[in-house]
Amino acid sequence: MPLPDATALARRTPVDRLGGDESGLRRSLGLWQLTMISVGATLGTGIFVVLGEAVPKAGPAVVVSFVLAGFTALFSALSYAELAGAIPVAGSSYTYAYATLGELVAWVCGWCLILEYGVSVAAVAVGWGQYVNEFLDGTLGVTLPAALSAPPGDGGVVNVAALAVVLLALAFLLGGARESARANTVMVCVKIAALLLFCGIGVTGFRSAHFTDFAPYGVSGISAAAGTLFFSYIGFDAASTAGEEARDARRDLPRAIILSLGLVTALYVLVAFVAVGARSWRRFAGSEASLAGITRDLTGQDVWPVLLSLGAVVAIASVVLTVLYGQTRILFAMSRDGLIPRVF
Repeated sequence: MPLPDATALARRTPVDRLGGDESGLRRSLGLWQLTMISVGATLGTGIFVVLGEAVPKAGPAVVVSFVLAGFTALFSALSYAELAGAIPVAGSSYTYAYATLGELVAWVCGWCLILEYGVSVAAVAVGWGQYVNEFLDGTLGVTLPAALSAPPGDGGVVNVAALAVVLLALAFLLGGARESARANTVMVCVKIAALLLFCGIGVTGFRSAHFTDFAPYGVSGISAAAGTLFFSYIGFDAASTAGEEARDARRDLPRAIILSLGLVTALYVLVAFVAVGARSWRRFAGSEASLAGITRDLTGQDVWPVLLSLGAVVAIASVVLTVLYGQTRILFAMSRDGLIPRVF
C-alpha cells in the first residue's frame, strides 16, 4: 500500500476530533475489566515461558532482573497512563502519535505495533504448546509429536497447538469486547491461582543454599536477563487500546495501567524467588515449562504438575486473547483514519 505523502508529516488530528460515537464501539469496560486486560496481556510469558531463558543468564539474581525490568517498564507505563487519560481513543501509541507527531510517524508507529503484537502472539502461542504437552502427558500419557507441537526451527512442520490457541482467541473476540473481557477475567484468576499454587508447593522445597552464588555473572548477567524479561512487561499497553470502550477512560485507564504493572511485578518477583529457592539455577537451562518440572520434583506426584500445567494452558491463552484484542483495535483505528484499507 502507498506510503503517506511527505506533507503528511505535519498533518495532525486534534484530540477532540479523534474517534467519536460513530465508531460503533460500546463504552462497556470499567476499571476492573481494564486492569484484567492489562494483566492478562502481561502476566504469563515472564514466568511460564521466559523464566527458563532468564535464570541461566543471571543466576539467582534473576529476582533483581525482574525488579530492574519492572522499574524500566514503569517509565513507559507512566507515559501510557498520561496519554491514555488525555487521549481516550482506540489505537494506543498509534493514535497518540497521530495527535502529536503527525500522520507519517503514526503510520510507521501503527505498523510497528502490529508487528510487535504479531510476534508476541507467535512467541506466546509456541510456549502454550509446551504446557499443552505437559498437561496431556500428565493426564493421558501422550504428547503431540514434535512435527505438530514445535516451531519450524525446532523440527516442527505445523504447530497445531499454537494455531489452536490463536483460533480460540479469535472466537472469543468475535463475541465482542464485554464478552472477551469476561472470559479474560476468568482466565486471569486461574492464572494467579496457578502461580499461588506453585508458590505454596515451592516453599516446601526452598533451600537458602541455592542463593549462595547470587550473581554468578555480575551486573552484566543481571542486565542481560532484565533485557530478556522486559519483553514480559509490554502487555500493559493493551489496556490503552481500549480507550473507546472504557466507561470512564480518563479516570480508569491510567489507574488500570499502573495497578496492573504493580500486580504483575509483585507476582513475577515472588514466583522467581520461590522457583530459584526450590531448584538450583543451573538446572533451568533449556526448560520451557520450568514451574511444572519443579512441582513434579518436589512432590513426586503428577497431580500437582498437571494442575499447574492446566493453569498455565488457560493463563497463557489469556495473553493471546488480550494481545490479539489490542492488535484488532490498532487495525481498526488505522483503517478508520484511512491509512490501511477500510475492510479492517
